[in-house]
Amino acid sequence: MPVPHRRPDVPPPLGVTVHNGAADVSVLAANAEAVELCLFDGDGAERRVPLSRNAYGIWWDVVEGVGPGQRYGFRVHGPWTPEDGHRHNPAKLLQDPYAGAIEGVVTWGPEVFGHVVDERWNGDGGRRDDRDSAAYVPRSVVVDHDSFDWGDDRSPTTPWTESVIYEAHVRGLTQQHPEVPEDIRGTYAALGHPVILDHLTSLGVTTLELLPIHAFTHEPHLVEGGLTNYWGYNTLGFFAPHPEYAVAQDPQGVVDELKGAIKALHSAGIEVVLDVVYNHTCEQGGDSGATLSWRGLDNATYYRLDERGRDIDVTGCGNTVDLRQPQVAKMVLDSLRHWVTEYHVDGFRFDLAPALARGRDDAYDPDHPFHVALRTDPVLSRVMLIAEPWDVGVHGWRTGQFPPPFAEWNDRFRDTVRTFWLPDTARAQHGQQGHGVRELATRFAGSADLYRAHSRGPIASVNFVTAHDGFTLADTTAYEQKHNEANLENNRDGHGDNRSWNHGVEGPTDDPEILESRRRSARNLMATTLLAAGVPMITAGDEIGRTQGGNNNAYCQDNEISWLDWESADRDMTATVTRLLEVRRRHRVLSPPDFQTFDAVPGRVRLRWFDPAGEILSERQWTDPGQRTLVALLDDRAVSEAEGAEADFVLVVLNGAVEPVTVQLPDSDASHPWRLEWSSAWEGPQEPESVSGSIEVSATSVVVLSTSPQFS
Repeated sequence: MPVPHRRPDVPPPLGVTVHNGAADVSVLAANAEAVELCLFDGDGAERRVPLSRNAYGIWWDVVEGVGPGQRYGFRVHGPWTPEDGHRHNPAKLLQDPYAGAIEGVVTWGPEVFGHVVDERWNGDGGRRDDRDSAAYVPRSVVVDHDSFDWGDDRSPTTPWTESVIYEAHVRGLTQQHPEVPEDIRGTYAALGHPVILDHLTSLGVTTLELLPIHAFTHEPHLVEGGLTNYWGYNTLGFFAPHPEYAVAQDPQGVVDELKGAIKALHSAGIEVVLDVVYNHTCEQGGDSGATLSWRGLDNATYYRLDERGRDIDVTGCGNTVDLRQPQVAKMVLDSLRHWVTEYHVDGFRFDLAPALARGRDDAYDPDHPFHVALRTDPVLSRVMLIAEPWDVGVHGWRTGQFPPPFAEWNDRFRDTVRTFWLPDTARAQHGQQGHGVRELATRFAGSADLYRAHSRGPIASVNFVTAHDGFTLADTTAYEQKHNEANLENNRDGHGDNRSWNHGVEGPTDDPEILESRRRSARNLMATTLLAAGVPMITAGDEIGRTQGGNNNAYCQDNEISWLDWESADRDMTATVTRLLEVRRRHRVLSPPDFQTFDAVPGRVRLRWFDPAGEILSERQWTDPGQRTLVALLDDRAVSEAEGAEADFVLVVLNGAVEPVTVQLPDSDASHPWRLEWSSAWEGPQEPESVSGSIEVSATSVVVLSTSPQFS
């Protein structure tokens, strides 16, 4: 790797940079008194090399004989004054925050804690533990990023208006697929297997969003219970891929295997977005957490602390990475660029994103330096940036408040759509009123109330009704209570506000009417998501009817609870999702870059709302909690005329009424008749059929009609 020009008294790039048979070794440890590089040979013997140079809080040196494959770590000498935030302990072998690969796992024992703990890993954090941790922690590994052959790899760079995100877990997606070779199931290699690529492309997916693949650890209480941190929100290395997801056993092979998977996905036209966790680290548990890397290097710099040296937790995980510190923000930015430049990833979804942009006063700041850096960086400003716009700190809910070019997970969309189709439908069956249609229309039209500011447009809204966290789509229709007993927390974990409806029976049933109603509800939820303005996101398995048995917090279930059951796949649901995405692609009025208008504005899609009688919805109907039917007419005449193309008219009926409704079809001014393209009353897609005058829409269903000339 070429070495950038720098003055000899300026620290080299952080991490290990190999050149000419030696390596620049550099690590941030601003409050340390001495730092040792620990080199391990093939037999595991340790050799310590003091780093002799120190400037700007960075320790560095040129170390001969260090090259790819070298296993290493750091030991840091300095003050042990927890009340000041300093927890240096040279008995603890520390990971390099910039390590390109990590080998081994954490073996949980009291030795991995910098302070004295009891048999339950509890301690006051005050007394230093001087037992050596080297035998119990992984090694950082130097890897070669230049040797992989990327060929002519190019990012698909799909426009936001055409993007369809598919959130998946590396292992969960492929572990039980019968057509994936058994020896690679659940691995990076399986992501690039033709059967997986074919499934994604045939659905119409453009973007694969992977749950965390940064190297992570499993919490000790999970290990004791025979569980793991399946989701991976417990990062140990921001620059290293998780080794347990690879077929390859050597660190270089892990790196190359992941690159090969991304290359294969790109060749199929699929972008890769990583779910990244920079808000906290695996040294969680507050002051009582383990000492594995950042805590031992420079606790007072890397973590947000109060005036008594205690962790400030806005993540719910015991610590918060402090991006108010320039070098810490730089670490995150360097990590992001690393994944774009070395792994060719196409974007990032930021877990608990407000935690990354809380300022000196601890409040969320949309103009935080980290945001400014992302928005102006020549590499990072050009990739997909998606925020999970909430954390658990004070005023942590920030949906709609992130600056461009961020898109955001729209939890308001999720809650509104679920409420309309599930609990409000249950209420309607008992003659009770729900929430009406006003907010549903707002979400379907792109959530202008949230995203109109700063000229963001509907593409800032990532629309979803399910994600990894919570019920699956099928489970939203089969359970009203969480069933998390397998998590060994007495069902106390997981969210209680599920906005779900079991259709009369909790869990499995053989009742054919209930099963049909559940499937229709699932189709309604999916259709609303895939037809709404914004960027749709599908959770892996929802397209095949996946269930987690009512577990809405399966973070620790690396087993059949979480894995996709391909053998029991609902093929009708798969065909339904495929058809809906085909409809979305064919009708650009369904994915506008700007908010639709009610008037014919040149260059804009026009959106009008009708009642079943064909009249424009009145204010009384908009505010009526008993109103259960929405008729949306979208047309692109203004756009089409400017381009010399034929106008496209689409009519979407969202009928939440518990009885059929006759809908008068509005005048489209189109040269082709209305055609019914899809109905959620169908178990699977059917051939389009001509409709004129009016259409009877089944109870609790969605229909899509168009005047598309290809059906004439």
